[in-house]
Amino acid sequence: MAWGTAGAAASLIFRVSDLGPLALSFWRCVGGLVLLLAALVLRPRRAAVSAESRRRRLLRILGTGVGLTLFQSAYFAAVEATGLAVGTVVTLGAGPVLIAVGARLTMGERLGGGGLAAVLGALAGLAVLVLGGEGAAVRPVGVALALLSASGYAAITLLTRWLGRDGGSDPLATSAWAFGIGALGLLPMAAAEGLVPHTADAAQVVWLLVYVAAVPTALAYALYFAGAAAVRAATVSVIMLLEPVSAAVIAVVVLREQLTAATVAGTLLLLAAVAGLAVAETRNAASARRRAAVPA
Repeated sequence: MAWGTAGAAASLIFRVSDLGPLALSFWRCVGGLVLLLAALVLRPRRAAVSAESRRRRLLRILGTGVGLTLFQSAYFAAVEATGLAVGTVVTLGAGPVLIAVGARLTMGERLGGGGLAAVLGALAGLAVLVLGGEGAAVRPVGVALALLSASGYAAITLLTRWLGRDGGSDPLATSAWAFGIGALGLLPMAAAEGLVPHTADAAQVVWLLVYVAAVPTALAYALYFAGAAAVRAATVSVIMLLEPVSAAVIAVVVLREQLTAATVAGTLLLLAAVAGLAVAETRNAASARRRAAVPA
């Protein structure tokens, strides 16, 4: 739910200043990096348990940094282009589906009937959003940017799955490195876009930037890693539906965005596809455990 407020804060920044999505993403990376470094310094010292080779660790850090930069920059651009509700729903609805398809293509993981139905449901939801939504409410360029953001999210997840959860990596340190890489990569483009916003409400913009760095970035990632380590991946997929739902509620109640019938229908199709995918993954895991328990 904390993640769901990032787009709302971005929408408010775009309304009262000329700060662009790349500059906003840059400041988010810088702020998140500062807070995560502080957390790394203040947390209790732990014994080194890294079992990763230097090459794998470098690949994890660089891949996470590039994927995270693409994910959040394209997301902010999607929110600016087509609004908070549609930008968040498409990003978070398409992400798990892209992960399922990518895992099938790159790692040979079975998609199954439930997975195939989820992919078709997500495609139907996107079609309803783009073709059925009014031009003022749903802009194809915004949907395209949201899909680009979802691809960055999927790439991070697939990379983590491919490298394996061997317990040797430090998620907090990896996130700090990723934000550092993102800040360096975004700096030239953000500088060209304008790092310092022109606004009559400077205090509000600064407060919102601090909020974006603290709550939906440093705090949210810490909460996510702690939760993801304690529950199943399929459960995480369902719980993550709180993000687009909370973002849609904020968009309507606070930002006064208008949701058409097609927007609502497409949103429900996307969310149902993600929920169906999580159910299918749970069933597949249960079947695999039963097969493993049968004596040879």
